[in-house]
Amino acid sequence: MAELEGLEFGKSDFVLLDEVTMEQFMENLKLRFEKGRIYTFIGEVVVSVNPYREMDIYGKEVVEAYRGRELYENPPHLFSVADAAYKTMKRRAKDTCIVISGESGAGKTEASKYIMQYIAAITNPSQRAEVESVKNVLLKSNCVLEAFGNAKTNRNNNSSRFGKYMDINFNFNGDPTGGHINNYLLEKVRAWRKVGVEHNYTDLLSGGFFFPQTSSEDRSAHKAVLTALKVIGFRAQEIDSIYMILGAILHLGNLEFATDGESVRVTAPQAVENIAILTSTTAADVSKALLFRTVATGGGEVIDKGHSEQEANYGRDAFSKALYERLFSWIVSRINAVIEVKDYNPVLHGKNTVIGVLDIYGFEIFDNNSFEQFCINYCNEKLHQLFIELILRQEQEEYDREGIPWQHIDYCNNQIIVDLVEQPHRGIISILDEACLGVGKVTDVMCLESMDSKLGQHPHYTSRKLSPTDKSLEFQRHFRIRHYAGDVTYSVEGFLEKNKDPLFQDFKRLMFNSTNPVLSEMWPEGRLDITEVTKRPLTAATLFKNSIVALVDKLACKDPYYVRCIKPNEVKSPMLFDDARCRHQVAYLGLLENVRVRRAGFAYRQPYNRFLQRYKMTCEYTWPNHLMESDREAVEAIVKQHDFHDDVEYGHTKLFVRTPRSLFTLEQERAALIPILVLFLQKVWRGALARMRCRRIRAIYRIMSCFRRYKVKAHFWEVERRLGGVRTMADYGRSVQWPAAPAALAHFHAITQQLYHRWWARQVVKNIPPSDMAEVRAKVAALSALQGERPTWGCGRVWERDYLSHVSDSPQTSAHFVQVSKELKNKDQFSTILFSGFVRKVNRFNKSTDRALFITDKHVYKLEPRKHFRVLKKIPLDNVTGLSVTSGADQMLVLHTSSKDDILVCLQRGELFTQLYESVNNSKQPNVVRCFGEKCQVNVGGPTPLFSLAALYWHLWAQKLYSGSCFT
Repeated sequence: MAELEGLEFGKSDFVLLDEVTMEQFMENLKLRFEKGRIYTFIGEVVVSVNPYREMDIYGKEVVEAYRGRELYENPPHLFSVADAAYKTMKRRAKDTCIVISGESGAGKTEASKYIMQYIAAITNPSQRAEVESVKNVLLKSNCVLEAFGNAKTNRNNNSSRFGKYMDINFNFNGDPTGGHINNYLLEKVRAWRKVGVEHNYTDLLSGGFFFPQTSSEDRSAHKAVLTALKVIGFRAQEIDSIYMILGAILHLGNLEFATDGESVRVTAPQAVENIAILTSTTAADVSKALLFRTVATGGGEVIDKGHSEQEANYGRDAFSKALYERLFSWIVSRINAVIEVKDYNPVLHGKNTVIGVLDIYGFEIFDNNSFEQFCINYCNEKLHQLFIELILRQEQEEYDREGIPWQHIDYCNNQIIVDLVEQPHRGIISILDEACLGVGKVTDVMCLESMDSKLGQHPHYTSRKLSPTDKSLEFQRHFRIRHYAGDVTYSVEGFLEKNKDPLFQDFKRLMFNSTNPVLSEMWPEGRLDITEVTKRPLTAATLFKNSIVALVDKLACKDPYYVRCIKPNEVKSPMLFDDARCRHQVAYLGLLENVRVRRAGFAYRQPYNRFLQRYKMTCEYTWPNHLMESDREAVEAIVKQHDFHDDVEYGHTKLFVRTPRSLFTLEQERAALIPILVLFLQKVWRGALARMRCRRIRAIYRIMSCFRRYKVKAHFWEVERRLGGVRTMADYGRSVQWPAAPAALAHFHAITQQLYHRWWARQVVKNIPPSDMAEVRAKVAALSALQGERPTWGCGRVWERDYLSHVSDSPQTSAHFVQVSKELKNKDQFSTILFSGFVRKVNRFNKSTDRALFITDKHVYKLEPRKHFRVLKKIPLDNVTGLSVTSGADQMLVLHTSSKDDILVCLQRGELFTQLYESVNNSKQPNVVRCFGEKCQVNVGGPTPLFSLAALYWHLWAQKLYSGSCFT
C-alpha cells in the first residue's frame, strides 16, 4: 500500500504515524483531504472525509482493482472494507456487518450506496436472471427510501431522517438471494414543522413555504423514483395510492379551525372535500374525525365530544404525522416482501450468510434540540458503545485472557451515558414513561423536575435548577447531557406528547374504513370498536430503545467492519478543512484510541485448530495431518517454516499475528497451493471413481457370464425334456415345438435343428418302399426348385407321370395311346416315359387348341389327341433348355428350347378351361416368368426372345388374376 501512494499524500494508515498524537493525526488527515485522498485506514477501519464534490474513484476499473484483493493490497477505499466483509462472509461462512457512523452531513448515506453498488458489481458473475433481479431491487430500494426518508436540513442537503439497517442474504456461491430492511425512528415531525430553509409538507399549498422552480435535477430524480418503484414491483394502483396519501397530507397542512360560539368549524371546507377524495372516504366522516372525538362512557354509552380549537389543531397535526409514518412503514414492508428470501432450504441450498449495512442518523446538535435529537443521540451512544466493546475493551480483555504481554490503554467508556438514558427505573426513558402513564395531568415541567430529583447526582446530567449559575440553560425548560460527542442542551417542551405519540381512534377507524385497499391495509387497528378495551401501547421512547437494543445485539453477533465518516466543514466546501470541527469529531469518535490499540495490538487472531485447518497445506510437516502432540506445536511449525516468529505471539488457545503482511503472505501461498491440491484431490477421486466403476463392470460381466451359462444349460435341459422321447413317437417328434434359443446359441440351435430334420427324414425314408423312391426323389427335386415360389405343386398326391396310359385318367383314349407309345418306342428307341397328359396349347397368334404332351428320355412330343395322337412336333430332349411355371395355382408351363421355339401349354385333366384362354387377349400387363435349367434366363417386361408375344401376355394376365408375385 505504501508503494502505491507516495509520501506526498501522507500516511495511508494512521497506525503508521511516527507518534500517536492528536496533532499528527490531524495533520495527516488534513494533508490527505487537500490531496484528494478522502479515505484512510486505521487497521481495518476506514476513515472517510466528505469531499463535497464528485470524485471519479467508483467506476468499473476501480471495482476490478479491488475485487478479491486483500485489505492492504490497494490504497484505502470504501471498496476495501466492502470486499473484506464479503470475503470473510464467503470464505469462513460467517455473518458480517458494515457499520457506517458519523454526524449528519458526514457522508454516511453516500458511503452506504457505494458499498451496495460494489457488492452488486462483484457478485453473480454468471449473470443469473433471478440474482440480477434481487440485486436490482436491493439497489433501487435505496432510491425509494431516500425519496421518502431523507430531507434537506440546515446541515445536509440529503440528510437521513430515519435509521436504516439492511441485511443482504447470500447463498453458498456468494450471490445475493434476498434481504431485509429495518427502519428506525422516522422523523415524522417534518410532516408539519420546518426550520429555516428545510423541507417539509405543511403549508406547502397555502403559501407558508414555497420551493424554488423545479429544476431538471429534481425532475430526473422524480423520474428515477418512479422507475425504482416499478422495478421493485409496486403496482400502478399502489403508486397512485402513494401520491393520493401525499396529497392528503399536503391538504391537511391547509386546514385551519375557528371557534364559532361553543363549537369549532373548519374554515376551508374545500380542503375537507379534497382530503375525502384523496383518502377514498366521505367529507362528512373526515369533518367528524377532525372536529369530534368518539368516547365510551362507563356505562357503555358512546358519545361524540367536540374538540376545542387547540385539540383540533393537535389532532390535525397528529393525523398528518401518522399518515406519513404509516405510508413510510408500508413502503418498507412492501420492499421487504419483494426481497425476502423465498423457499430457502439449508439442506438443499447450503448455509445462508448475511452482510449487514447500517446507515443511521449521526450525532446531532441543533440550536433547539427536542425529543427526536434525544433519541438519535441515544442511538449513537449505543453504537459507540458497541464500537468500544468490540474494538477497544474486548480486544484488551482478550489479550489479558490469552496471556499476551500488553500495555493497557485508557479509552473513553460511554457506558455511564447509556445507563443515564436506558437504565430501568432511573434512566431518562423510564422517567418519561412514568410521567406518561401517571394519573392526572402531568406536564413537561413536572417531568423535568422529576429528572432533576432522580438524576441530580449524575455527572453527565445537569439543568438550570442543578446549575443555577449556568445562564445558557433556561429554568423549567432545558436539561443538558454530556454526551461522548459533546454537551447537548435539550428543550423539554413536547417531550411527553411525542413520547405518548397519541392519535385519536377516530382517525384510525376513518382510514381503516377507506375504500382504498392500500390505505385500509395500513390501519389494521381501526377495525376495533370504540367499546373494546385494548392494552396500553408502549411509548415511542421505549419502542425505539427496544429496537436499538435488538439492532446492537444483531450487530454484536457478526464480524464488524467500520466506516467512520467525518464532516470537514459546515459550509459544504470541497476546499475548506475546519481543524477545530474535525478535531472534535476525531475525539468523540474515539479514533485516536483506536490507533493506539491497533498499534499495540495484533491485526489477526485465530484459535490454533482453525488456523491450522486453513494454512496446514503451506507446511510439509502439517500436511495433510500432523503427528505432533498438539495443534499449537503444528502452528509453531508453520510459523517457523515461514519465518514469522518475530511477528506473532502464542496465547493459551489462539495465535496472534501482529501485521497483516504476514497473514497476506500466508494467504498468497495458500491461494497458489489450492489449485494444486484441488487437482491432486480430483486425480485421487477420479482414480477412486474409475476403480469403483471397474469393479462394477467386472461384477456385471461376471454376472452376465454366469447368467449366459445358466441360460445355455437351461436351454439344453429344456431341449432334452421336450425331445428326449422322439424315437418312440409316431411322428418322431415332428409335432414337438422347439424352445426359443438364447442369442449365444442361435447358430448352434439352427445346426441342431438341421441335424434333427435330417435324422427325422432318415427315419421317414427308411420306411418308404424302394419302388416309391423315384417319385420321392422327383418330389425332392421339385421342392428344391419351387419351395417358397409356388404354393401348390402336387406334393401331396401320387405322381402317375404317364397319365394318358392310365384308364382312371383317360378311360377312352388310354388303350390307343399305349399302342402309339409302343410304336414311338420302337421307332425312337426311348427307354423311359417321363410324362404324358392332355394340355391346352397357345400359339403366337393367341389361338388355343387341345393337344397331348408326351415326354420321354429322348424326345418331347406334341400330339393331336383328336387324330389318334398323331405326332405334330418332335423336339429332342437335349434341345430343351428350361421350364417355367407361374407362382399361382394354375397348370401353365413353358418349355424353352435352344431354337427359341418355346411351347406354352396348360396341363389339364379332362375338359380345358376355354374361358381362361379367351381372356388372354384382354390382358396388357407385363409379368416375369421363372425359368430353371442349365441355360435358364428371365426377362422382365416387354417382348422376350424366350416365348412368343401371346405367351408373354398369358403370363402377365395370370399374375393379375392370381395376384401372384413375380418369379425372378
